[in-house]
Amino acid sequence: MDHRTEILDLRTALAVLKETPGQLIETAIEVDPIAELSGVYRYVGAGGTVMRPTDSEGPAMLFNNIQGHPKMRVAIGVLGTRKRVGLLFGCEPKALGKLLCECAEQPLEPVVSDQAAPCQEIIHLASDPDFDLNRLLAAPTNTPVDAGPYLTLGMCYATHPDTGKSDVTIHRLCIQGKDELSIFLQPGSRHIGAMAERAEELGRALPISISIGVDPAIEVTACFEPPTTPLGFNELSIAGALRKQPVVLHRCVCIEEHCIANAEIVIEDQNSHTGYAMPEFPGYNGAASHECWLIKVKALTHRRNPILQTCIGPSAEHVSMAGIPTEASIYRMIEKALPKKITGVYAHPSGGGKYMAILQCAKTVPTDEGKQRQAALLAFSAFPELKHVILVDEDVDLFDTNDVLWALNTRFQGDRDLITIPGVRCHPLDPSASLEYSPFIWDRGISCKTIFDCTVPFPMKEKFVRAQFMEPDQEKWKEILQQ
Repeated sequence: MDHRTEILDLRTALAVLKETPGQLIETAIEVDPIAELSGVYRYVGAGGTVMRPTDSEGPAMLFNNIQGHPKMRVAIGVLGTRKRVGLLFGCEPKALGKLLCECAEQPLEPVVSDQAAPCQEIIHLASDPDFDLNRLLAAPTNTPVDAGPYLTLGMCYATHPDTGKSDVTIHRLCIQGKDELSIFLQPGSRHIGAMAERAEELGRALPISISIGVDPAIEVTACFEPPTTPLGFNELSIAGALRKQPVVLHRCVCIEEHCIANAEIVIEDQNSHTGYAMPEFPGYNGAASHECWLIKVKALTHRRNPILQTCIGPSAEHVSMAGIPTEASIYRMIEKALPKKITGVYAHPSGGGKYMAILQCAKTVPTDEGKQRQAALLAFSAFPELKHVILVDEDVDLFDTNDVLWALNTRFQGDRDLITIPGVRCHPLDPSASLEYSPFIWDRGISCKTIFDCTVPFPMKEKFVRAQFMEPDQEKWKEILQQ
């Protein structure tokens, strides 16, 4: 069944996974959200760059018995595999990047509804003396040394104080007190950060709604970044295009902003500027930042018996959310400059969906030679946080790491096919991008971007033909081949 237009909230997504063998397991065993929940899921299906052993193809989980939170459940791993994302998006898993590219080209703007919103069935006001985020939310920690309980899948929605243009991005938030959260807004990299900085210049607080537990399409498309989605581009419009109907918003209860109507939980707040954080997508613990902003919560609303959705920082779920938009952005940029010269893009899980991309290149005429390297340069432009690009031919399955490494071992010579571009801004969470690692790195986040050209030179294509096997009779061997 094509679920592209059927799924508009988390509950429907979970129902689809439940009816699909091997995609969701539920448990009534009591679990402590502080480290134990993530520790269990590490074995079940975290994948990504999580400490081994872990399962990269395991099911999502729904924990129905949270210690200290009898009326709240926690879902994790909803987007934990590419196959699962394809199921929820009604798309062949290998085509997800191209699908999102098409949706970004034909955005469908969200709409505001005045009908009763599911996310506001229950309302808690911060002015109530009993209001306490720690009591209301079963926010987990990934590890025992995290700085505090984290909300890892908060869809932060705000409006620019000058332009009136709204935007959504995912930020993790740490509970700091009964009505306070902290948020790290990396300078210059996220639109909400730019809005907050401008509001501060104007001497205003920036109203922000944080929607948790939403349609998975929103969680993935919210991870698009410039240049595909410049400041003023509302990523909810890409989710609308994917679902073929607009995302529905609703006015918040206490602040002048909108929230996602079908969310499980919404936190309404206003921001002001204010050891270890939690494991990051590269697989290492992140240092606690002194550049966090303080969020003062005004209200918390939710559905009855809400489901708090969470993820493990370096898990495969991060790869799905960050990597598929990365693929779409790279494909979009290259297709405009070099039409039909790239047939596929894969943001590899080992780079957390951000550091490494594999490009499948088409060389059909002699003048195509060299264009594969031009495509790699365009990939760096399309996604500035990218560090490594591997180029392969059309006969290589870019989604099969063994096949890619085969190309690296048989179609690559380091002195000829390795192209390095030192001193380029990349990503500050790369632990090797520091002065301590190399004296040639002048600031954290500066890296040497590298191209591994594992394509066969066009004049030599006939000398690099893979061994060809006989195609079996499909009808005769149908029972075997379709297993």
